Amino acid sequence: MKDRKFTYFVSDVHLGLDVADPGDREARFVHFLKTIPAEDTEALYLLGDIWDFWYEYRDVVPKGYVRVFSSLMDLMDAGVRVYFFQGNHDVWTYGYFEELGMVRLVQPALVRIKDKVFCLGHGDGLGPVPKGYMFLRGVFHNRVLQRLFSMLHPWLAFRLGKGWSKNNRLARHEEYVFKGEKEPLYRFALEFSSRRHVDYFVFGHYHADVRMALPTGAELIVLKDWIDGSPYLYFDGISTVGGYCQNSEK
Repeated sequence: MKDRKFTYFVSDVHLGLDVADPGDREARFVHFLKTIPAEDTEALYLLGDIWDFWYEYRDVVPKGYVRVFSSLMDLMDAGVRVYFFQGNHDVWTYGYFEELGMVRLVQPALVRIKDKVFCLGHGDGLGPVPKGYMFLRGVFHNRVLQRLFSMLHPWLAFRLGKGWSKNNRLARHEEYVFKGEKEPLYRFALEFSSRRHVDYFVFGHYHADVRMALPTGAELIVLKDWIDGSPYLYFDGISTVGGYCQNSEK
């Protein structure tokens, strides 16, 4: 069997977010998936918030995204393993992605790729984050509240979820500035890598383009969002390389 060389990482595409041009964003993501050299790729890691709002009922899932799922399944049919993490916007997945063939991972996940150790996840809730955010995160992950929300008709539930997400995005008037060593994620990575060997920490969530060397010898990488661009990361077995998918197909 041919040794597959590449591993890809992408985060925070926010499919369905009605900001900027959602149709173009989806087309850019489909184009990115189609440009992955499947015959030379071992795995694709979706690091959360690929969907801006995703909520599954037992018999109902959000409509649309047909070309996205088709492109993902083409990769899997070609032997590429697709892993996904739940983000803070698409936390409510209950088995549909697994039915399609994807594998769910829980952060922080340690993965050995070739001879390097990666620590992966979405990035939310890691490190000493503010108590207010942890409370909200606890609400989103609460099984009882999830069950109560599922009693709403899908039309109303999706309307509320998408409205909340859009208003949350519009309330941010400026891009987030990563605070470096003061950031909870940095402090998490520093503490974690002081106890266990890690070569690369790769996360999303912060909507910032970050590469920082840690005193422990590890590197912290944060992937930017896809609201206006198409950033991704790939590992070629030797080093990690950032990429930017320029074109799209509609």
